Amino acid sequence: MSGESTIPLLPCVSLGETLEFYRALGFEVTYQQTSPNPYAVVRRGGFELHFFTLKGLEPSTAFSSCLVVLPEVESLHATFAEALRRTRGKLPVSGIPRLTRMKPGQGRFTLVDLSGNSLIFVRRQQPATSEAAKAPPATEPQSRMAKALAAAARLRDFKTDDAAAAKVLDAALARKEPAAPVERARALAARAELAVALGDVERARALQAELQQIPLSDEERERLQGELRAAEDLVRALG
Repeated sequence: MSGESTIPLLPCVSLGETLEFYRALGFEVTYQQTSPNPYAVVRRGGFELHFFTLKGLEPSTAFSSCLVVLPEVESLHATFAEALRRTRGKLPVSGIPRLTRMKPGQGRFTLVDLSGNSLIFVRRQQPATSEAAKAPPATEPQSRMAKALAAAARLRDFKTDDAAAAKVLDAALARKEPAAPVERARALAARAELAVALGDVERARALQAELQQIPLSDEERERLQGELRAAEDLVRALG
């Protein structure tokens, strides 16, 4: 059967403020009614969102979510980030509303709107086109530092829990066991970025100073360039 569609219906505190918020992000308001119940529709590209007002809605405890699957997400994140900086004076990466960070190669990001609704934008995975691509990747034993980095990334990028991600990295960095310089550098860079997002700029500076002392080759620094600059970029984005 063809022609089916599923459209999310999301609650909001104020329909007028919600529409203004989404207009600034490049959405078009395609329908709006004030009675018998406030209701509106916004569209961007090939997807749309429907909103209704809900009395007593508390954005800080809201849990409504919507998954939007797209061919590409990086340029959309950049568009949203620029719009939020222009309309709010800085990029909100915590509180409500907020936009999670986006790193090169990352396949998703989350936009939390004024009412606490979470829109999760996910890049559609392309099907494998060769036998090599279909084969499962080779697995190698991971160090404890590498496992901590992966766990922190999941907490930061998928659950948008920066505080929990910071705790995971703090525990890993405090261990006395040796770690490869590249792994420790990645952990320090990720923790510095989280410190900025959590408003602890002094901690970020201390972490970046420690990072500068890590003995890395030119090739390693080139390979980690994006991660090493993440906190600095976030400082600029926050205005």
